[in-house]
Formats: sequence, C-alpha cells, structure tokens
Amino acid sequence: MDKKKIARINELAKKAKTEGLSKEEKKEQALLRREYLEAIRVNFKATLDSIEIIDKK
Repeated sequence: MDKKKIARINELAKKAKTEGLSKEEKKEQALLRREYLEAIRVNFKATLDSIEIIDKK
C-alpha cells in the first residue's frame, strides 16, 4: 500500500474524531482500511512462509 493511501486513512481518522465524516468519506475509509488490512495479511503470510525451523535433534 502506498504512502498516499496511508496518509488518507490518517486524514479520515483525524477528521472522524474532530468533525465527523460524510457517508462518502465513511465508505472511502472502510474501503481503505480493508485494503490496508489485506496488505498486512499478505505481508505477514509471506513472512511466515519464509521462516525455516531448524530442529537440533
């Protein structure tokens, strides 16, 4: 996920706390959050898949 989208997520979160969001902004926020979480899951799975366990037995 690029830095512009992360910045937009943070913008919307800040605005939600101060002024509130419109329906369109809430939809955009939900979409961006889903995309962000999916990127985290993909990266985490790739990290786990690359782990090699070595047993000393």
